[in-house]
Amino acid sequence: MSVTLSIIYLIATVTFIVGLKKLGHPDTAKSGNLIAASGMGLAIVGTIFIHDLEVPTIIYVLIGVAILVGSIIGWLIAIKVEMTKMPELVSLFNGFGGASAALIGIVEFGNADISATSASIVATILAAIIIGAITFSGSLMAYGKLNGSVKSVIKIPQYNIVNNIFIIGVVALAAYLVATGIDSSILLYALVAGGLVYGVLFVMPIGGADMPVVISLLNSLTGIAAAITGVLYDNMVMLVGGILVGSAGIILTIAMCVAMNRTLVSVIFGSFTATGGPESANKAMGSIKSTTASDTAIMMNYATNVIIVPGYGLAVAQAQHVIHELEELLTSKGVNVKYAVHPVAGRMPGHMNVLLAESNVEYDMLVEMDDINPQFNNTDVVLVVGANDVVNPAAHNDPSSPIYGMPILDVENAKHIVVNKRSMNVGYAGIDNELFYNAKTAMLFGDAKKVLTDLVSELKNM
Repeated sequence: MSVTLSIIYLIATVTFIVGLKKLGHPDTAKSGNLIAASGMGLAIVGTIFIHDLEVPTIIYVLIGVAILVGSIIGWLIAIKVEMTKMPELVSLFNGFGGASAALIGIVEFGNADISATSASIVATILAAIIIGAITFSGSLMAYGKLNGSVKSVIKIPQYNIVNNIFIIGVVALAAYLVATGIDSSILLYALVAGGLVYGVLFVMPIGGADMPVVISLLNSLTGIAAAITGVLYDNMVMLVGGILVGSAGIILTIAMCVAMNRTLVSVIFGSFTATGGPESANKAMGSIKSTTASDTAIMMNYATNVIIVPGYGLAVAQAQHVIHELEELLTSKGVNVKYAVHPVAGRMPGHMNVLLAESNVEYDMLVEMDDINPQFNNTDVVLVVGANDVVNPAAHNDPSSPIYGMPILDVENAKHIVVNKRSMNVGYAGIDNELFYNAKTAMLFGDAKKVLTDLVSELKNM
């Protein structure tokens, strides 16, 4: 590798690290993304034009066409995607990253003289294929579950045992290929098929409440696959980039598990299960009381401290701009307004932060769970918009609840609680919410965007 290309790779590596650091704060996330993307672009250009290989002109043309077509498709998708669909887009793009790693592995297996290649290289190639295939099909399955085309959690006796036996079989087949040095296309594609099938089996039983963890884990696997391909090509940029993505994904996965008081093993091999529908909960917990936009506006207008708790329902209704207008209106009236953001609110890590940032909510108004919880005692009104499991007191009060022990927003400690939901349907965890039956709680039913618009209208008339 030439000195020039080494310098380019070093510059690209630095941009990845700087970009990743900037992604940690909404104010610098955009510039961080651009810096990292520029570094990647530089690395791609350097790799294509500065190398020791003799490449026909047609190859350059094909590479250029592929980059152009891919860039146009990616750009069009990115500018058109709604914020509610962002988790699905992340899963889809992540899946293609895994597919790339698997395809590289397949090509390298075909080009190598397997019988004369060291076992470590063959193992590396097969690892890229397996992880890439699992990530590809698993991400597509996650995409399907996020957009609703793949339903519910499957209930098959001893499913996890079957699943584990299957992946052991896939790994055993890979070990056989490494040990024997057999150059068999049939066994190779059987390995690819095994990885693809396991990706589906891996994600299929995982419940909706655990999807943020799954997305983080799949992102990490894509990074690991990219790092492996970096090893195959002795490419430092691919290796470092993959390590950064893989390690960041693992750290985020662990953080999501901590936020839900769940172990990674319990997420992968188990799921939240329902404990009863709204009817049974009504009988056990009592009745609910509803309110109107007018009554809620009066409470908020004369409040000193208001906390807004956003959830996925806010994203579904695309009401982020209206809630920002509500917040600005309350602030102009002298009300102290803050947003309480739970780490796993929404369908992916940071979903609510990104959603509110899109509507220009100041970052300083977004308060994390550990910092906001002590403030609920002094809060006059809490407005919960489309959130469910992350405010369910059962996490504290009911040892039999599947979410028992999960850290939640202590909304129940506020003086008055208003919950906006379309209906009394349960959340991702499939359990009813004790908060809805609290004497301090009033349900404000309706589409979030319409309800918030009515609230804004009422407040403007006061």
